[in-house]
Amino acid sequence: MKKIDSAVMRETRYIALFVLALSVIMQAVFLLIGRWDKTVLFGNLFIGFAVVLNFFLMGLFVQKAVALEPKEAKKTVQTSMALRNVMMFAFLATAVLLPKAFNIWASLIPVAFPRIAIAFAPLFGKKEKITEGGES
Repeated sequence: MKKIDSAVMRETRYIALFVLALSVIMQAVFLLIGRWDKTVLFGNLFIGFAVVLNFFLMGLFVQKAVALEPKEAKKTVQTSMALRNVMMFAFLATAVLLPKAFNIWASLIPVAFPRIAIAFAPLFGKKEKITEGGES
């Protein structure tokens, strides 16, 4: 197995930190509106993990695709997107189908956190780095 590129690790850490920060804010909002319970925490943790994993896997596939011929690279990226979409669907379906374990809203909202992180990336000098690999 190839070594994980430092850019993949760096950008995944950036996304993970942003997801963590937004998760703390979301937990606080649920607490302030009096709707917090353990299902909010579990839904947030479950899907927060999934979105960071999704971004990390995207980075690995892009790292692999860069070394391939254009036709093979395109196929690799398309396969990556399909597999990652199936993975995210499975995580979200699990969260939605188990409402006693996961709060639905606390499970759906974190899906947007990586996109928010990417939108804020230019403020941290990350625009060219984080968007090279495509969307999350």
